[in-house]
Amino acid sequence: MDPMAQLWGAIEAVWRSWTLKKAVDYRRVNGIRDDLGTAVNVVAMVFGNMGDDSGTGVAFTRNPSTGERKFYGEFLINAQGEDVVAGIRTPLSIDEMATRLPGAYEELLATEERLERHYGDMQDIEFTVERGTLYLLQTRTGKRTATAAIRVAIEMVDEGLIDHRKAVLRVPADQLAQLLHPVIDGSVRAVPIAVGLPASPGAASGVAVFDPDVAERRAAEGVSVILVREETTPEDFHGIVAAKAVLTARGGMTSHAAVVARGMGKCAVVGAKDLQVDLEKRQFTVGEVTISEGDWITVDGASGKVFRGDLPTTPSEVVQVTRGMRPAHNAPTYAAYARLLSWADEVRHLRVRANADTPADARIARGFGAEGIGLCRTEHMFFEGDRIAAMREMIVARDLDGRRRALAKLLPMQRSDFEGIFEAMHGLPVTIRLLDPPLHEFLPHGGEETKLLARTLGISRAELQNTVESLRETNPMLGHRGCRLGITYPEITQMQGRAIFEAAVRAKRRGIDVRPELMIPLVATSREFENQRGVLDEVAHQVLGAMGEEVPYTIGTMIELPRAALTADEIAQRAEFFSFGTNDLTQTTFGLSRDDAGRFLPNYVENGILPDDPFQVLDQNGVGKLIGIAVTAGRSVRPQLKVGICGEHGGEPRSVKFCHSIGLDYVSCSPYRVPIARLAAAHAALESGSQEPSRP
Repeated sequence: MDPMAQLWGAIEAVWRSWTLKKAVDYRRVNGIRDDLGTAVNVVAMVFGNMGDDSGTGVAFTRNPSTGERKFYGEFLINAQGEDVVAGIRTPLSIDEMATRLPGAYEELLATEERLERHYGDMQDIEFTVERGTLYLLQTRTGKRTATAAIRVAIEMVDEGLIDHRKAVLRVPADQLAQLLHPVIDGSVRAVPIAVGLPASPGAASGVAVFDPDVAERRAAEGVSVILVREETTPEDFHGIVAAKAVLTARGGMTSHAAVVARGMGKCAVVGAKDLQVDLEKRQFTVGEVTISEGDWITVDGASGKVFRGDLPTTPSEVVQVTRGMRPAHNAPTYAAYARLLSWADEVRHLRVRANADTPADARIARGFGAEGIGLCRTEHMFFEGDRIAAMREMIVARDLDGRRRALAKLLPMQRSDFEGIFEAMHGLPVTIRLLDPPLHEFLPHGGEETKLLARTLGISRAELQNTVESLRETNPMLGHRGCRLGITYPEITQMQGRAIFEAAVRAKRRGIDVRPELMIPLVATSREFENQRGVLDEVAHQVLGAMGEEVPYTIGTMIELPRAALTADEIAQRAEFFSFGTNDLTQTTFGLSRDDAGRFLPNYVENGILPDDPFQVLDQNGVGKLIGIAVTAGRSVRPQLKVGICGEHGGEPRSVKFCHSIGLDYVSCSPYRVPIARLAAAHAALESGSQEPSRP
C-alpha cells in the first residue's frame, strides 16, 4: 500500500517494457535504435469511470485514413482509456460527445485546433473527462495512411500552416508504396460475408490465421496470411507485421489494430461485430458461414467489407493514371500525389532512374517519373520463347562458327527490344548492361526439358549432359560470368554491341533522341575493362560507319567487386561512368550469398549482430565505405565521372540519403520504387540543407 513503492514499481515496469518482444519488433519495423532507451512521464491520475458525466477518448485533428479536415475520433462514457484503445468496448463517434458532454466537447474542439496550429501537424490526442472537467493525457503526431499524409501536407500548405518544403518532409518516402497497392476489382459481384470499419485502405487476400505466432511462421514460409483476432493487443504486433491484413471483431477506428495497421500501411478492417471468433477451434463464423484457419478470405480496407475466397484486384488510382488507364483530371488522389512529388523534384538533386529490361517496363518507369534507365539487364531478354532456344544453341555450339550462327538469331531480337526501350526513353539516358550471369543458368538441368532440347539441337542427350556438366561451377557467383564471358567469347560482346548501335541508329532515324550508355559488368581490373571497351568501340566504328550515322555513346562499368572499388582510379582512366551494383558488391564485401544468407541473417538482425539486413538497407560502414573510396578515386582522374547505383538499395530511403551524402549523380531502382526514391532524394536534400548539387 506504499504509494512510493507503487510509483517506483510502475516506473520500473515502463523501463522493462523496452525489452519486450512487442517493443523490439516495433523498433525493428520502424528503424529505431535499440540503445536509445525509454522515458517515463509521471502525471496526476484522472478517472473517466466516475459516472455518466465522465469518459475517455482518442481523437485526431484530421481523418487519419483520408486526411479530410474534420475532427475525428471516438469516446466512451464512464470508461478508462484502455477500454478505447484495446477495443474491449465498441466506442461512440466523437460527434456524439457534443450531446453527452457538451461543455467538455466545446473545450476539446478549441484545444485540438490550437494544438494543430502550434505543432503545424495533425495531432493524435488522448483525453479524459472527469466529472465534466476535460484533461489532456497526451498529444503526438498522428499516424496516417499515405493518402491522408499527402492530403494533410498539401492542405496545410494551402491553409498557410506550413510551406511546401515542410510538406515534402511530412510524408515518409516508404509510405508512397501504399498508393500503388491494388484494390478489389470493381467488376467483381461478390457478396461480403461481413462488414466492419474501414480502418486502413488497400485490399488483401490470404489464408485466415488466428494466432500471431502462426502468422509469423506461415508468412516466413511464403504464405499470404490475414490475422483474425477478436481484438489485437501490443503482444500481437509481430503477427500484424507478418500479415497482409488485419481483421478484428471488436474495436473502433482508434483501436490498437487500426492505429498500428494504419501506421504500417497495412490493410485493416476492425469492429466487424458479426464475426464470432473461436480461438480454440481456430475459426470464425458469420451467420451460417464458417471460415477455418487456412481458408482464403479477402478484406477491403477502403470499404470495410470481408469476402470469402481470393478475389481479383485491380491497379490503384495512381497506377491506373500512370498506365494511361484513367484520366488524371478524374483522379484526386493522383493529383495530390503528383503535386507533392513536383515539390520534391524542385528540391532534390539526385536523379532517379529505373531498372527496366523491356519496353513495357521502361514505359511504366517513365510514367512514375524515371529520368532514364540505370540498368537494363540484357540476359532477361533471353529467357523466353525462341530466344532461350537460340541462346542454348549458342552455348552448346562446338565451335566459333556455331556460336556465331546462334548469335545471329539473337541479334534481331535484342535489336528490337533496344529500339523499343530507346523509344520509351526518348531524350533520356539508357544504361545497358552486357551479358552478366554464367551460361549454365540458361540450360535445363535434367528431365523432359533436357530430352527435348537435345532433340531440338540435333545432339545426343549424353552430349548435352556433358556440356551442362562442363559449365557447372562450384561458386557461380564468383565464376565465369560478366566481362569474363565477353573476354572468353568476344563474339557475344560483338553481337550485343551491334544490336545496341543498330537499334540506336534505327531509333534516331525515326526522330528519337537516343542516349545509349554501355555497361561492362563484373570488372575487377582495368585491363578487363580495356579489353571489352576495345571490342565495343570497334563494333561502333563498323556499324555507325556502315550506316552513315553519328550516335553519341558512353561506355562505363558496374562496380560490384571490392578490387574494382579499390582501383577505381585506374578503371576511370577509360570508363566514362560507374554504376555500383550494390547487390553483388554487398555479397562480395560480406562474403555472403544472398540466396543462402536468408537462413541466418534474420537471426543476426534479431540479436543485434547486424542493425539491418544488408541486402535491404545499404551497409554504410563497409559497402558504403568502398563506394566512397571508388567515387573519390574515380573523380580524381576524371572529375566529371558520372556515378550512380543500380542495386535494390536504389529505392530504399536510408540508402538513397547515403547516396546523396557522398555526391552520387543518380540512383536507379525498380519502376514501382521510383516515386519513393524521388521523395527520399528530396528528403536527403532538405535534411542536409543542400538543395543545390554538390558538384556540377
